Amino acid sequence: MERGLTGHYVDSIAGGMRCQAFIPDPLPPRPALALDGKLQGRINQAMLALGRLDAISTLLPDASLFLYSYVRKEAVMSSQIEGTQSSLSDLMLYEMEGMPGVPMDDVQEVSCYVNALMLGVHRIREGFPISHRVAMEMHTTLMTSGRGINRGPGEFRSNQVWLGGAPPR
Repeated sequence: MERGLTGHYVDSIAGGMRCQAFIPDPLPPRPALALDGKLQGRINQAMLALGRLDAISTLLPDASLFLYSYVRKEAVMSSQIEGTQSSLSDLMLYEMEGMPGVPMDDVQEVSCYVNALMLGVHRIREGFPISHRVAMEMHTTLMTSGRGINRGPGEFRSNQVWLGGAPPR
């Protein structure tokens, strides 16, 4: 999908290397999003998939079990981006007060991901809007242990971060 430039680039430094950081435009977009045929088709496909998921959830004896598993799988996958070595079975062992097969720090970090995501779900169910406040509260919960404990829990980063791909050098 062609969406054009949705922000601008500024000169920055990441890992001691000069690069450009992308700064997105504020929301809502101006001009407003054009829901052309192609985009509307994708929205319709997403709505259909959500409908299927909703239908399947009515067949489950306990939908909270699905959420339980999904949250933990997402936590494992997200934390692996940061370099943790924990698996879903390691997390389950840890939660049952067993001994995982990887370093305890890694599993505790994944557990923090679970706690942060569950806090977000709880806040939304309480009627809180998705906002900076909720995101920062989740971030504080996420950073209660592990590698990020001294890296500004509940604060936006003030330095450039490089994600994925080859470093700028």
